[in-house]
Amino acid sequence: MTEPPVDGTASDTDAVPCCPRHPDRESYVRCQRCERPVCPECQRPAAVGVQCVDCVREGARSARAARTVFGGANPTGRPVVTIGLVIACAVAYLAQIVPGSSVTARFAFVPFLAAEEPWRFLTSAFLHSESLPLHILFNLYALWVVGPYLEGLFGRVRFLALYLLSAVGGSVFVFLLAVPGVLSTSWRTAVVGASGAVFGLFAAVVVLHRRLERDSRAMVGLIVVNLVIGFIPDLGIAWQGHLGGLITGAAIAAVLAYAPREGRTVIQVLGTAGVALVLVALTVIKISTVAPGLLVGLPDLPGL
Repeated sequence: MTEPPVDGTASDTDAVPCCPRHPDRESYVRCQRCERPVCPECQRPAAVGVQCVDCVREGARSARAARTVFGGANPTGRPVVTIGLVIACAVAYLAQIVPGSSVTARFAFVPFLAAEEPWRFLTSAFLHSESLPLHILFNLYALWVVGPYLEGLFGRVRFLALYLLSAVGGSVFVFLLAVPGVLSTSWRTAVVGASGAVFGLFAAVVVLHRRLERDSRAMVGLIVVNLVIGFIPDLGIAWQGHLGGLITGAAIAAVLAYAPREGRTVIQVLGTAGVALVLVALTVIKISTVAPGLLVGLPDLPGL
């Protein structure tokens, strides 16, 4: 038998086990990982027995993050990027229709302002026709239908890059195909809409379905119909933006979908950056061919 110490304190063998996080609580249940006592509040169910919150947290840090089929971080919960883009477009539209608002004039894309105000290449994709509500309704509906699907396959960051670069690509093609000149309608016309970005998403679906060996005939038909509609006179549709978004989206999707597994993230980043640099280079080349006097603001233009 063990004799109690002369001073009356309990020996180690007689000590009551207490939870390290809550020393005032007795606990005869031990963590299956670190074997420390764990009170009911700190217990977490495990495959066998329970674990303490510290071991669960440490295990989560060391666990390998789930990835999508194309290498992105696996998104959980709601498609937050798609929702955010829809909200951004809706808020921008509300700002446009406020009486006396100058949002459209300040942020729409106009070819002759490409060099002077380059942010318009992107901001125009969040604006829509104020007089035609169907414009924003169609684009947001298409984004809501296709966006979550692509966001789930690519992951949030890759999906956002696809969307934004497709939007910029649409504006770049509007600029490239516009005819410079003070009297040129294409050079002086403001362009707005998320259509370029949406066409980029459409193209991405076709590329991904080809990569995954899925049927994409319905999407191809939708693209063809909408491209044809863009060429109908007097509808005011910037088919150049549709074409630019389509080509850019297909290029980005091909980079993301066909990158080899070995070093995939690096290849995807470099490939996406390469597409962006091509868009910048094409824009710079076009600017260099235009007379400087045609690349400055003309405040007396209608609607601007």
